[in-house]
Amino acid sequence: MSTRLDVKKTYKLFIGGKFPRSESGRYLPAKSAKGEHLDNFAHASRKDFRDAVVAARGAVDGWSKATAYNRGQILYRAAEMLQTRASELVNEIARSTGVSVAKAKREVTLAIDRLVHFAGWTDKYPQVFGSVNPVASPHFNFTTPEAMGVVVVLAPDEPSLLALVSLVTPVILSGNTVIVVASEKFPLPAATFAEILATSDLPGGVVNLLTGKRAELVPHIATHMDVNAVVDGAGDAALSAQLQAGVATNLKRYANHAAMDWFSAKVEDPYWILDTVEFKTAWHPIGL
Repeated sequence: MSTRLDVKKTYKLFIGGKFPRSESGRYLPAKSAKGEHLDNFAHASRKDFRDAVVAARGAVDGWSKATAYNRGQILYRAAEMLQTRASELVNEIARSTGVSVAKAKREVTLAIDRLVHFAGWTDKYPQVFGSVNPVASPHFNFTTPEAMGVVVVLAPDEPSLLALVSLVTPVILSGNTVIVVASEKFPLPAATFAEILATSDLPGGVVNLLTGKRAELVPHIATHMDVNAVVDGAGDAALSAQLQAGVATNLKRYANHAAMDWFSAKVEDPYWILDTVEFKTAWHPIGL
């Protein structure tokens, strides 16, 4: 009787709503916490990152001009899709990271809740953080927070899904688009999450996912002139220093959210939204 060999899945990148292979043709083995070969994943190159920036920039206009209500509904839909495929993500987290099924379920449940939480902020943060300013002339003077543009998010290794969702959602709810560099150690839950996003109503290019070696991508992230901000959750001091030195080339915004208790309600802080928005002031004459 012949023995059937298991067919290993090869997870692709997620760029512009599609799943391209790395242009370099490189792939890496995804290992479990015990060192078992689970599947394979794409090893993103500089060209892949540049393609992701182009896709993200192309999606900024439509996403940022969508109504706050519409963005909230789309994020809520993403939470619905995540709920529908929760068991798949629980299995991916458990087999990749080695945590118990119970802990993996807790992580997925919190990721769903966090998506719903930040979906509710899309039409509230401008009221909370904006203002009507008193001025010494017959004008209305408004200050409102607006999206910056293209943001790169570096996700930590653990928890591989919850931390990614917690970092990405405050960025995109305001109208930014994002390029996520997934966990280098446990990339499969992030890659599965990208497959779930592809079946939601999220427009292509709003979220783009790269897998591979952080150290190869960080120099390009730090110096790319069409990236507006970097949110660093990786917790690597050397890469953090490299990013902070490089962002000065085009005055990118840099925010560091490493070494957080990702299971804590403190991560739902709405002030994280301010990491990737700009405040703009408009004057309007008071009519008679």
